[in-house]
Amino acid sequence: MAGPTLHHLDQLIAGLSSGIILVDPTGVLLKANDAALTMHGVTRLEDLGETADEYCRRFALNERGGRKLARRDYPLMKMLAGESFPDLVVEVRRAGQQEPCWIHHVRDLAMDDEGGDPDVLALVIQDVSDRFEAEDRFDAMFRANPAPAAILRLSDKRFIRANAGFLELSGYDEASFVGKSLIEIDLLARVAKRDEVAASLAAERTIPQTEAEIPGAGGEWRLVILAGQPIELGDDRCMLFTFADLEPRRKAEQALKASEAHFASLFDMAPVAMVITSPDAHEIVQVNAAFRELTGYTDDEVIGRVADDLQLWEDAGQRKQLEDATKQHRAVRAMDVRLLTKEGVGVDCLLSAERFTLAGKDRALWLYQDISERRHNERDLVNAIDAVMKDASWFSRSIMDKLASLRARGGEDLPEPSELTAREREVLELICEGLADKAIAEQLNLSAHTIRNHVARLYAKIGVNRRSAAVVWARERGIAGR
Repeated sequence: MAGPTLHHLDQLIAGLSSGIILVDPTGVLLKANDAALTMHGVTRLEDLGETADEYCRRFALNERGGRKLARRDYPLMKMLAGESFPDLVVEVRRAGQQEPCWIHHVRDLAMDDEGGDPDVLALVIQDVSDRFEAEDRFDAMFRANPAPAAILRLSDKRFIRANAGFLELSGYDEASFVGKSLIEIDLLARVAKRDEVAASLAAERTIPQTEAEIPGAGGEWRLVILAGQPIELGDDRCMLFTFADLEPRRKAEQALKASEAHFASLFDMAPVAMVITSPDAHEIVQVNAAFRELTGYTDDEVIGRVADDLQLWEDAGQRKQLEDATKQHRAVRAMDVRLLTKEGVGVDCLLSAERFTLAGKDRALWLYQDISERRHNERDLVNAIDAVMKDASWFSRSIMDKLASLRARGGEDLPEPSELTAREREVLELICEGLADKAIAEQLNLSAHTIRNHVARLYAKIGVNRRSAAVVWARERGIAGR
């Protein structure tokens, strides 16, 4: 049976998907199959060049993503010089042109007849342009992605890439991170469910999102959400790690806890009685030592209850008005109120209230400043003035007027009627006629809620906390019903 002929060899080469260029040892190009011609953008062997030298003049070769190759480093020339290159990747384009560009994976093959010097040299070419273009697109997307990410090669557990987001997050630069092993920079040292994560990494499975602390370049540990996804880069199996930075949240939580602890200390040590309530149901959430001392109640007796349960206010209507006022205006300042202790003893207080946020929840803070002693001193002053004025024949008229004014005001620096707004005076006159809030609202064609707000502000301005006191104040100053 006859051995294979050159025709058979031609048929074999023509049917290969790999490009084949046959060269004799003198540098003459003998044969190129269709695949090799297509990979160079030509249709005839002559277009490649008759010799290796002509090939070098017609085509420019670069290292993959790097420098232009010198002629002696072209695969054809290395092969003719007897240098073997089993695995070489080069970029190929026609001389003087930038496009099109092909990426070739090439290797050499020497063929001889009886084991002596090679009779024919073969350049075997694989067109890997699509694969490298896909990798280029992935690399561009990877580097442009603002989310921190790093890639670990699974064969040797070394990091081969890190984007700008990860470098900024960790404090490393690319030179100090890329090439390091997972042992040198252990991103999984402080990961939740470490055994499960290690098993997923070993089995090249997806690592679900989990909390972890990763080491930074400066030795600090940073809280993150870590996830891993197996991918292929070229011929390498890799794990793509992505990270979400939780460190700002942790620092904010720590600062909040410190602030709340500081507030709790100040709250309980404050010399003014204070109560924290829920803003809508007005359930008591917390009281301080000064409140317990003022009222005689313990924490167990008040926490979770409302003021009505305890009969804490002498005037429940006033309390309701002020609770509504905190909803509308978020703050109430310097209102005269009267609390009742656990034993039912009345205590004159100056109230301020404001809504705020505590531990992420909306709350209302109520401050009760005990002014009973001041009120007692004021009443003593009025009584003394009354006693003096019973025999005031030796006082001048001006002194008499001033004493009368002091007696009427109870010693307080309160406004004259002329300082009231027109609406406030109008409301006060209707109060003097004995009208309730609802009737006043109908008379002035306003909502009952608006009238309650006017009444609350009027009481605060003239220094009273009940309707009868407002009527007395008005009549002492010559204000009566309309």
